[in-house]
Amino acid sequence: MPAQLLIGPLLRRVVGTRATVWVETTAPAVVTVRTAGGATGTAPTFCAYDHHYALVVVTGLTPESATTYQVLIDDEVTWPLPDGRFPPSVIRTRAADDRDQPVRLLFGSCRETTQHATTRRLPPDALDAYARRILADPDPAGLPDLLVMLGDQVYADETSPTVKRLLRRRRRRPAGAPSDQVVSFDEYTKLYLESWGDPEIRWLLSTVPSVMIFDDHEIIDDWNTSASWRTEMRAQPWWAERIASGLASYWVYQHLGNLDPDEIAADPVFVKVRAAEDATEVLREFGARVDTESGPAHGTEVSRSSADVDSSRPPERADSYQWSYSLDLGRTRLVMLDTRCSRVLQPGRRAMLPAGEWSWFVDRAHGDYDHLVIGSSLPWLLPPGIHHVEAWNEQLADSPRSWVVALAEWLRRGLDLEHWGAFRRSFDGLGALFARIGSGAPGTPGDRKGAGPAYPPPASINVLSGDVHHSYVARVRFADPGVRTPVHQLTCSPFHNQVPAGLRPLMRLGWARGPAGAARALARAVGVPRPAVKWRKLAGPYFGNAVATLTHAGRDAEVVMEGTTSDGHLRKVAHHHLTP
Repeated sequence: MPAQLLIGPLLRRVVGTRATVWVETTAPAVVTVRTAGGATGTAPTFCAYDHHYALVVVTGLTPESATTYQVLIDDEVTWPLPDGRFPPSVIRTRAADDRDQPVRLLFGSCRETTQHATTRRLPPDALDAYARRILADPDPAGLPDLLVMLGDQVYADETSPTVKRLLRRRRRRPAGAPSDQVVSFDEYTKLYLESWGDPEIRWLLSTVPSVMIFDDHEIIDDWNTSASWRTEMRAQPWWAERIASGLASYWVYQHLGNLDPDEIAADPVFVKVRAAEDATEVLREFGARVDTESGPAHGTEVSRSSADVDSSRPPERADSYQWSYSLDLGRTRLVMLDTRCSRVLQPGRRAMLPAGEWSWFVDRAHGDYDHLVIGSSLPWLLPPGIHHVEAWNEQLADSPRSWVVALAEWLRRGLDLEHWGAFRRSFDGLGALFARIGSGAPGTPGDRKGAGPAYPPPASINVLSGDVHHSYVARVRFADPGVRTPVHQLTCSPFHNQVPAGLRPLMRLGWARGPAGAARALARAVGVPRPAVKWRKLAGPYFGNAVATLTHAGRDAEVVMEGTTSDGHLRKVAHHHLTP
């Protein structure tokens, strides 16, 4: 039977006059992407776990244009679909010199499939609603430059009725594997097929370029919350296959498309995958190795504060695969951080990133741009009351008394106390980094030969996050009056999920002065220093399904958050100017 298009096309990166298009096919094939303007790209599929994928690099695009495209499999047109339900997909390029061109980033996180809407009575899907809105007026000029998906693109541990039925029919599963959770690579493929096969989402992803980063549910809830958690999970007989399959499938379905064409060609995993007749063993070994090399195994790689990174001693380097990445759009720099896989989990030395990756991040955060955007699946700034509880819990987890450590660990897992506030070394380091960038202080920390160049303070610094199933805007206040750049936390979550109604009052109370002060006193009582930064809420919290747009025009920045109505439309729930 001739190969067909199974998932995709996904338009991933558009860089200058090149674009990458990702597809999954039903059989080995040669995939061609052909635009109406004559630009083309061709790639053979690669095989892994009896599935077939291609990442096609389209070259020869015209700057500052929007052109429709087709996907051909073995010279047969398979996209657009012949039913005519949707307009043709387009590839839109920016100007050759796009420094003065506005940048629009659409962002959010946490999307359960639409099948969950009936079983759990979820509100309408915000990403679906956004797709329907632009389908009603598919003017390429109005499209976002990039869709930034900030984690929980699929839920391996909270599956839909369809996937649960599939799992019940499986005859061979590892001993003790949870009956309603995916474990194998093939089971992971069903999650992506279910999520990205939604017709409106499929069209949206074929037209709006996208980048992604994982959070915990791509693997399992509370992934890498602590060293003891890792020890317990690795003792489970089914865990080795789960983590290897989860990381390998994330590389195939999400991470590979995050890279620009030059990075793809140089990626060591992609080189091995393309060279193998069957890349199953390559990806199985890769997934297992990355998990082994991350976490507490990197106990010597302790993230240092930005002041420490300026020292003459070279940083320790992480040997594990780096999921974090960065890109530039006009005068906007986006740095996406892996805050899950590569954490340092040693008690007393916890950090969101190992030292080598932190040094890479600090280097990328410095530069000549107008706007710095940090993508972190977990919010840097939570409601203050919750932040102080997390800092208190981390301090207890370092107690010399075993019963206190056990209690802290129980609370950490039960209350999900695992955000930046529970990794105080990284929380403080990020604040110090923003203060230095925002004051225009000289010295790129990665420069070991002395003080690096001094860049002018950017017009804005914004941290985009998800995870917490509600949306808000918060503004940072620094003690140093020399910090001229406004810094904000922009949290938009979920696309399609919901926070239990009973937790909403607690999350609101986390912003209130009285409960926040009590939590701060609790943290101070066990020796937690006062945070180096303060912050206050400017908008929210909003608890419905939502999607947000961050717009940069010259030195101006603004964010708009939109929530879904009961009939599946979008309404504005927050609009804030982020620059003076």
